[in-house]
Amino acid sequence: MKGIFTVLVENKAGVLSHIAGLFARRGFNIDSLAVGETEDKTTSSMTIISSGDERIMEQIEKQLNKKIDVIKVRRFPENKVVTRELLMIKVAYTNATRSDIMQICNITGAHIADLAPKTMVIELTAKTSKVDRFIKLMQPFGIVEMIRTGAVALQREID
Repeated sequence: MKGIFTVLVENKAGVLSHIAGLFARRGFNIDSLAVGETEDKTTSSMTIISSGDERIMEQIEKQLNKKIDVIKVRRFPENKVVTRELLMIKVAYTNATRSDIMQICNITGAHIADLAPKTMVIELTAKTSKVDRFIKLMQPFGIVEMIRTGAVALQREID
């Protein structure tokens, strides 16, 4: 089971370290972590995705709520949030493979961010599962380097 948590925290030095330390001390795994300032510069939002059974998810939520720098913790079921992840991937290409890579980018909604004589940097913002599939599509061409942000999440509007 995946636990998707958004944690509103005070935007100050050491908060990320405290949260990561909580997970390390308790033996909880962080599958994905993304942190950024909110519209209010005094607060940051953390999207933490973890895995485990229901008991572990409840423990994570309780432990996060105990932290002094934490303002609010929200846990979401996977079907109640919109999640996205950013991938930047540098792929090797030749004259023979360039058009194939560009066609895959067009079909998947990926964008070529930079083109050099032998490599291209491609960016894709999508659900984690789509990012995973895109990486598999690029492997035969030769992945030179890649980086992922981790997922960010916002709750869906409830009708």
